[in-house]
Amino acid sequence: MEIGGLFTALLFGAIIGGLGRLVIPGRQHVSWLATILVGIVAALLGTAAATVLGVANTPGIDWIELALQVGLAGAGVTLLANRSRAKLPR
Repeated sequence: MEIGGLFTALLFGAIIGGLGRLVIPGRQHVSWLATILVGIVAALLGTAAATVLGVANTPGIDWIELALQVGLAGAGVTLLANRSRAKLPR
C-alpha cells in the first residue's frame, strides 16, 4: 500500500466512523482513534457487502454502499460504547 492509499483509508475511515457516530443517539464514550478504526473496517466490510449484493458499481454516488458502510460503523461504535460502558464504575 502506498502512502496515498494510507491517507485515503484514514480519511474515509474518519468520515465513515464520524457518520456512524452521528446516527447513534446519545453520547458515546469511544475515542476518535477507535472511531476511525471502526470506520475503516466498516468501509471495507460495507464495500464487500455491496459487491456481494451487486450494488457496488452504480452510476453516480453509491448510496446503498454508503448506507451499508455507515450502518456498519454505527453498529461498531455502539458495540464499543456498550463494551466500555460495562467497564465504567457505577
